[in-house]
Amino acid sequence: MCGLAGEIRFDGTSPDVGAVARMTGCLAHRGPDGDGLWARGPVALGHRRLSIVDLSTAGAQPMVVPRLGLTIAYNGMVYNYRQLRDELHGKGHTFFSTSDTEVIVTAYAEWGTAFVEHLIGMFAIAIWEHGSGRLVLARDRLGIKPLYVAAVPGGLRFASSLPAILAGDRHDDGTTGAHAVDTSVDPVALASYMTFHSIVPAPRTILSGVGKLPPATVRVVEPDGTSTDTTYWEPRFERDPARADWSDADWQQAFIDSLRTAVERRMVADVPVGVLLSGGIDSSLVVALLAEAGQRDLATFSIGFESAGGESGDEFEYSDEVARHFGTDHHRIRIPSDRLLDGIDGSIAAMSEPMVSHDCVAFWLLSQEVSQHVKVVQSGQGADEVLGGYSWYPPLADVPRDQAAEAYRSVFMDRRWASLQGLLGERWRSDDDTPSAFVDREFARPGAETSVDAALRSDTTIMLVDDPVKRVDNMTMAWGLEARVPFLDHEFVELAGAVPPALKLADGGKGVMKRAARGIVPDAVIDRTKGYFPVPAIRQLEGPYLERVRQALHAPEARERGLFDPGTVERMLQDPNTTRTEIGANALWQLGLIEMWLQHQGVR
Repeated sequence: MCGLAGEIRFDGTSPDVGAVARMTGCLAHRGPDGDGLWARGPVALGHRRLSIVDLSTAGAQPMVVPRLGLTIAYNGMVYNYRQLRDELHGKGHTFFSTSDTEVIVTAYAEWGTAFVEHLIGMFAIAIWEHGSGRLVLARDRLGIKPLYVAAVPGGLRFASSLPAILAGDRHDDGTTGAHAVDTSVDPVALASYMTFHSIVPAPRTILSGVGKLPPATVRVVEPDGTSTDTTYWEPRFERDPARADWSDADWQQAFIDSLRTAVERRMVADVPVGVLLSGGIDSSLVVALLAEAGQRDLATFSIGFESAGGESGDEFEYSDEVARHFGTDHHRIRIPSDRLLDGIDGSIAAMSEPMVSHDCVAFWLLSQEVSQHVKVVQSGQGADEVLGGYSWYPPLADVPRDQAAEAYRSVFMDRRWASLQGLLGERWRSDDDTPSAFVDREFARPGAETSVDAALRSDTTIMLVDDPVKRVDNMTMAWGLEARVPFLDHEFVELAGAVPPALKLADGGKGVMKRAARGIVPDAVIDRTKGYFPVPAIRQLEGPYLERVRQALHAPEARERGLFDPGTVERMLQDPNTTRTEIGANALWQLGLIEMWLQHQGVR
C-alpha cells in the first residue's frame, strides 16, 4: 500500500519541498486515498495513501509522533502489527491510532534498528529522528516493496519508484532543476539487463545516478551524509540436522502448515481481499486454503487474451474449474486485441525499471479491472523460484557444487558475453564480463548446499526481487491495488530453503507442493503442464506491436544513445520472431522495451 518520497540535506540548507511534492505527486497512483507532506530542519517527507488498515485520518502519513521524537513515511503492510501492538503496550507504550504505521515507528523507538527483525510483512520505511537528525531507511526481507535512492548535491532523495526520483527535478514547464540526477545509462547495468534475464541487481539501476536499497537492508544515514548498511536476514538453502529424519510426508505437512499460516496472515485488512487466480497450482492452492479457512464470497480474477501465432491466450479452463470447485465470486476478464496497445503503453509507464516480461502487460490490464472491485489481492508469485518450478533447475541436479555457477549461466542467462558484444553498439562493448563475475560471487557464498540450492537462493533473493515481485508491485500499484504474496512469507521461505532439492524437483518441479496439494485442489490443476501468463501478441511480434518496437529503436534518441548495433537491429526487425533468449523470450522485444522505457522517462 502507498508510496513515499523524501529528501534529506547534509549541507545546512533546507530541503527542496517543491521537489518532494513533485516526487509525491508522481506516486498518486500508488495511493489514491490521501496525501501528505511534512518538512522540518534538513528533511522533507511526502506520502500517498492507499487506505487498507485504520481508514481514519489517524492513520495518515507522514506520521509525526512527538512523544517518541520520530516521523515516519512507510509503504507496505505488517501482518503481525496487532500482536506487536499488544507487546509494545505491555512495555508501556501508548497509541493514538489503530494503524500498523504507528506500531512500526513505536517498534523502532523500542528496539532501534533491530525493529525490522520483529516485523512480518512487506515494507519500505523512512524514519527520521528529530533529536539526532539521523535518517533510517529499511526494506523488507524479500524486497517486495521498492525503495529508490539518488544522491543530489548536498543531499539524498528517496522514493517508492525510480520515475518519482526523476520527477523531483522536473518543473511544471518541463525544465530540469539545479540538482539534476545523473540519468545516463549505466553500462554495467545495461550488460546485466542484456544477459541476466533483464535483471539489474541492487544496488544498481539502469540509470547511473539512481540506486535502490537492497532487500533485507537497514541503512542509517547520519546528518553529515555518511551511512551504514546492515543486512538483517539471509535465507539458507541447506539441510537442517534437526530435520534429518523427516520423511517426504513430514515435509509435505510442514509445507502446507507454513503456507496456510502465510495465507491467513495476508487476510489482515479493514477492506475485502481477493485473489488473482491464474489457473496454475500456486494461486489455486491459495484459493483452496482461504476456502478451507472459511472465507465466503471470495472474489477471484482471471485474465485472457486473443490467440496469436498459434499460441493460446488464456487458461480459463483451469481457473474456471478452481472457481467452481470452491464457489468463489469469479471474474473472467477477456482482453480484446484493441486494448493491448494501451496495455503496452500503460505498463511501460508503470515500470520503475525496464522489465521485459510480457506478463507486465497482463498484470497491468488485469489490475485495471480488479481495482474496480477490491483494493487488496493475494497472488501466487514466488512459488517457482522458492520451490524449483522452472526448467533450468533439473539440469543442475547432478552438477558438482564447485561447477554450479557456470552450469547456471549456461541454462539461465539470456546470452553469453561474446554474443552480447556483437549486439551492443560500439561504445557500449566491453572486455569485462561483469554479469558472469556477479554470478560467481553469488554462488561462492556459503549457505547453499547443492548446485540446485545455489540457483534457488540466487533466484529467490535476486531474480525474484527484480523481476516477478517488482512486476507485480509496479503493475498492481499503478491502479491503487495492493498485491500480497504468501509464497514470500519469510518464514515460509526459510522452510522451503531446507526442503531437499530432490523433493522440490520431483513430479516435474515443485514436487513438495504438488504432493501436499493432493486432496486440497482439483487433480487436474496439479497434473496439468506448467503454464505462463500468456500474451501471445508480444511473444509473436507482428502488426502494430512490431511497429511500436520499430519506432522505439528508430527514434532519434535511440540512434543518439547507440545502445545496439544498427545492422543487428535491422536484421532482427526483418525477422522479428526467430531470435530468442536462452529461456525463450523474444529478443527483439527486449531491445525495444528498454528504449521504450527510456524514451517514456525522457532520458536522452
